[in-house]
Amino acid sequence: MAVVRFLLVSLLVLTVGTAVLIYLDGSGQPEVAGQIGGPAQSIERVSGAVAAQRQAIQLVGGPADKQILFGDLHVHSTFSIDAFLWSLPIMNGKGLHPPADACDYARYCSDLDFYSLTDHAEGLTPRHWSMIKDTVRQCNALTDPENPDLVAFLGWEWTQVGNTPESHYGHRNVVLLETAEEKVPARPITSGGLPLKHMRRRTMGPTMEKLAPYVADFENRQSIKDQFYKQADLRSVPFCAEGVHVRDLPVDCVESAESPHALWERLDQWGVAAMAIPHGTAWGFYTPPGVKWDKQLTRAQHSAKYQPLIEVFSGHGNSEEYRDWRAVDIDAQGGQHCPQPSEDYLPCCHQAGELIRARCDDPGSSACAAKVQKARKDYLDASVAGHLVVPGAKPEDWLGCGQCADCYLPALNYRPGNSVQYIMSLSNFAEPDADGDPQRFRFGFIASSDNHAAQPGTGYKEIDRHQNTETFGPTNESTRRDFSDVAKRPDPGPDSVPFDRINTHFNLFQYAESERLGSFFYTGGLVAVHSAGRTREQIWDAMQRKEVYGTSGERMLLWFDLLNGPQGELSMGGEVELAQVPRFRVRAVGAFEQKPGCPADSVAALGAERLDYMCGGECYNPGDRRRLIERIEVVRIRPQAESGEPLADRIEDPWRIIECTGDQTGCEVEFEDPDFVAAARDTLYYVRALQQPTPTINGATVRCKGDSCARVDICYGDARTDLQDDCLAPVAERAWSSPIYVDYLAPET
Repeated sequence: MAVVRFLLVSLLVLTVGTAVLIYLDGSGQPEVAGQIGGPAQSIERVSGAVAAQRQAIQLVGGPADKQILFGDLHVHSTFSIDAFLWSLPIMNGKGLHPPADACDYARYCSDLDFYSLTDHAEGLTPRHWSMIKDTVRQCNALTDPENPDLVAFLGWEWTQVGNTPESHYGHRNVVLLETAEEKVPARPITSGGLPLKHMRRRTMGPTMEKLAPYVADFENRQSIKDQFYKQADLRSVPFCAEGVHVRDLPVDCVESAESPHALWERLDQWGVAAMAIPHGTAWGFYTPPGVKWDKQLTRAQHSAKYQPLIEVFSGHGNSEEYRDWRAVDIDAQGGQHCPQPSEDYLPCCHQAGELIRARCDDPGSSACAAKVQKARKDYLDASVAGHLVVPGAKPEDWLGCGQCADCYLPALNYRPGNSVQYIMSLSNFAEPDADGDPQRFRFGFIASSDNHAAQPGTGYKEIDRHQNTETFGPTNESTRRDFSDVAKRPDPGPDSVPFDRINTHFNLFQYAESERLGSFFYTGGLVAVHSAGRTREQIWDAMQRKEVYGTSGERMLLWFDLLNGPQGELSMGGEVELAQVPRFRVRAVGAFEQKPGCPADSVAALGAERLDYMCGGECYNPGDRRRLIERIEVVRIRPQAESGEPLADRIEDPWRIIECTGDQTGCEVEFEDPDFVAAARDTLYYVRALQQPTPTINGATVRCKGDSCARVDICYGDARTDLQDDCLAPVAERAWSSPIYVDYLAPET
């Protein structure tokens, strides 16, 4: 049908001639920052929330000198080019959400204390960056800087992607302390490489760009014209000269850093207070199979100054948990081999072979065996595009391959060698620190949303999958064939087809699976800080101390302390040397149950119509009852004590499970590690506080059916799954503390 439509329009152009081309030559419109619609929240609303929290702190015996503030440091507006595409009506989008929407949403939909706008730097021009800065300043200007209802941080996402495990470093959210013009970079720093190339590239010729809006979606043709305008706008900005100090470069050029080391150098040149927070580390959508974080534990590629935190969970999935299985085995010579399935993991390369085996006339023949082996090799050679090598394979045919079936809300095509637990277990003995100890990561743990519709903090209610997650999909079957994975695969045949990366001209993110991805979008998490106050500087100070934790979206209150440190109690994120058995205390309070609708002052501030557009008419609207904390899980990780030491038995998850009594006032438990002194090795501990299970969007991911996931019921982003189906399944919402790092102090001899 798509081909027929193209031929008809082409014939029309040839028939009518120049007049038609003039008619079709309507131009796209530049994006605008939007208008912030609401004032700051009332003093009464803010003080009421603080009072409710203080009551909970008092009941559980928490510290009275700090409050817990909730925020989201990973938010995109439709200035990000992928967000712009998903906003189009042709993709079931709900329209543009510019930077100003994030301010209103954080204030009146999700009721946050702080957020950071982190649009993809690769999709921003100098004009976009100027509008983002202005909007963040306007959002902050509405409130009292000494006691703000909301703090807006300025930032961007550095979106690095490599084709191979060796060249892939992954994404960082760069968050800045300051917002004043003279105290921030003149331009965001891109990652260069694949994302920058693909976000700027022209996907069709000038004539087709004129025709496409009329052929693809005539009713919404202006939106498609705007998309082409955006890409042309990006292409018009030249690259910055190499080898020039950042402050000597012109404002209107694209500044790039293609590795973390290069990013640190550029931030050093700018001389700004900044954090670069890794996220989505285990997300296999863009991360090559076989990737490991080992190469990033070096003096060049890691900076404790810029990387104090890591994101363990977002709306794109959990990256916390380590597993021993792999998507590919890599030998000492760098050769790739397809692993055998295990009880809890089905490698997709193996499934590729089984799909081809099912097409053989004689599945037991040597000729069929050769085809099976070729399919597995083709899959591995294609990296994240492996699903394209089996002609005509449907998303359901891949079953649950590549997925972490027993992980909490996992990322798609999970990469355990990039998981946070794996990262925390590493040691670099070749480049010790100043004290001669092996170099290690000492991150604080956070969560955020990774929302792409200017909606910070979407996880307050598990409703409306298309409103509150990144779920998107074509509006009709014709468009689905144009955009979906199936359209990129020929009809079923007897053999696998190698993926030709050089001569395949899809967009970068169309190499990867987009259809199974719909089962792995969640409402997203939050970062919580133990802060002495509500100001920007106090929030920043808490993050620098790593006195932070992440939640899966629920506003649980969590404290995790070492009780017998040399200087007394030590909070989460702290580091200590200890020669005795460490003793710990955990205090956790469940989140408030939510009432339907929005608070009256939200409606008064923005109006019912804007609230409906912004947040579907559903806001953070706490009742009086709190959800119950079901249990505390303790994770113990003993980083490598010698080079080459296996990691699997160094990561103990859970090391200990402590059941809670189900008290409305919360859960308080204490424990110690009697093995610490005898083991005589550095150890880190962190805890998870789990609420009683509640219905959660995509809680069952691909919804396996039968033994060993013999069938799946994929939760699609398009109409193949009912658009009203939230794909709910019971899941225990949770909070992750930052670790406490306890180094073994050997007794003096």
